[in-house]
Amino acid sequence: MPATNRRRCVRALAAGALSAALVSAGSAAALAADSAPPVRPSVTHSTTPMKPMATASITVKANHTSVKARESVTLAGHAKDAKTGTKLVLQHMHNGKWTTLHANTTVKKGGVFKLTEKLRTKGTEHLRVSTSDGKTHSPTVTVKVH
Repeated sequence: MPATNRRRCVRALAAGALSAALVSAGSAAALAADSAPPVRPSVTHSTTPMKPMATASITVKANHTSVKARESVTLAGHAKDAKTGTKLVLQHMHNGKWTTLHANTTVKKGGVFKLTEKLRTKGTEHLRVSTSDGKTHSPTVTVKVH
């Protein structure tokens, strides 16, 4: 066999042996990864009990369900589990969105509040009282304005 062919054969055998070694090492690593136990996140336990969060709620009533235009309506109610001094605002439904009006107040001792607003636009007003952050609000109160 000439020397050139011999070199080619040696190179081909060396390349084959190297390829076989790489493939077997890769499959061994994959097999080892499959048999390794899964990594689990550590869990810490608290010894202090968590306090349940108080859910605030607002109830409200209007002093009139029907008023003349430019007459005032007073809404009074109770803000359960709201801190004294929490700011409350009056909102009305306008074009499908709740819009904040000028009337606002703060929660007094015992959770009570009262606010008054002059209603100028004739028609049916849908009103509610909301916390200034908008997280809690009362059910809707309907007042007809003539």
